[in-house]
Amino acid sequence: MSVEANAERRTRNAERRMEEDVRGLFDRYVIPSYGRFDLILERGEGSYVWDSEGRKYLDFGGGIAVCALGHGHPAIAQALFDQARKLTHVSNLYYNELQGRLAQRLVELIGPGRCFFCNSGAEANEGLYKLARKFGHADGRYEIITAFGSFHGRTLAGISATGQEKVKKGFEPLVGGFKHVPFNDLSAMRHALTPQTAAILVEPIQGESGITLATKEYLLGLRQLCDERNLLLLFDEVQAGHFRTGHFHSWQTIVRDSSFLPDGISMAKAIGGGFPMGAFWVREKYAGLLSAGTHASTFGGTPLACAVALTVLDVIDREQLATNAECIGEYLLTELKQLQLKVPDLIKDVRGRGLMIGIEFQADSPAFSGETPPALHVVSRLHECGLLTVPAPPAVIRLLPPLNVSRREAADALQVIADALLGMNEAVEATD
Repeated sequence: MSVEANAERRTRNAERRMEEDVRGLFDRYVIPSYGRFDLILERGEGSYVWDSEGRKYLDFGGGIAVCALGHGHPAIAQALFDQARKLTHVSNLYYNELQGRLAQRLVELIGPGRCFFCNSGAEANEGLYKLARKFGHADGRYEIITAFGSFHGRTLAGISATGQEKVKKGFEPLVGGFKHVPFNDLSAMRHALTPQTAAILVEPIQGESGITLATKEYLLGLRQLCDERNLLLLFDEVQAGHFRTGHFHSWQTIVRDSSFLPDGISMAKAIGGGFPMGAFWVREKYAGLLSAGTHASTFGGTPLACAVALTVLDVIDREQLATNAECIGEYLLTELKQLQLKVPDLIKDVRGRGLMIGIEFQADSPAFSGETPPALHVVSRLHECGLLTVPAPPAVIRLLPPLNVSRREAADALQVIADALLGMNEAVEATD
């Protein structure tokens, strides 16, 4: 065997041992609460990531709508470096300039109100639950109505608020005070109200259940209903927010009326571009409900987190990434709908707005025979072809690329999806 062949064999063996070591560490020391794909990701740059074997993937999952500027963005790296040398953390017992500046930026993007900073979407939603309880407490009102198909986090209150039974199993008894009704059904919402109702909480675009958009009429109707009944209208923009749909929040994309405002909004995911951060905004009228001592977060709004979040906003503004999200999203939707016409036996629907797109598959297609849900089947097939996407089981995959994704990268992703699905379709036809 040649020297070169020996070196190549040793490299392969070393890589194999490293992969076994990584999986072994997870098997022995990490709580198995995730169903992980069999990929070990090592580094990223822009819209791409590389695994431990050196394979390159186009990342259209974006850390589940988190990596707004892709991977390894130099502006984020510089902001982390510069701020970490000055001040990483201070308690919220003191003021820090960056938190105030970030709150101002968010208010300017939404409307008159105030912000609270935390570390995740689940925490942001917890803040909204407490806001609703405080709002209705004097009148004995505590109930929050949410929608079937919604997702509001993994805390006990979060899964109680979520309109999906699968996340609740094994955690009963649930937190009381939550009720679910069909999404986009204003009549059902109206009939669900009781004297104990304090708030309505919806996602203007439901992400985890497969990219389902609220209609403009629905959101306007909810605002009118809340005004009539003295209820808080709360929006969960954790996944759909931060310019993913072409506007700062998805309700702004859907309603397109500057006079429209909800009463509270939860945010997270892309707000830190990959750095853990969450926030919620409260309309000025209700901003004083959570007074000193009623809510807190040790790590909420640290100088480091706020420096990164401000940098993300600066880059989005400077590079006009909201417009990019809208334009590339329209291109993806148009092309995917054309692909649907070619493989109607595989693709049932294509929907979304901006860079938040869902492809729903025909669950009864022969291409998906076996126990693996269609979404997982397609995601795994795309992995083999070098594309990362996010499943929304059982039958939807999500495209959530970074806001600075290029048209060439979008075209490459479309080609991978088309090749994979056309290949699956041909295989089915060959067996008929």
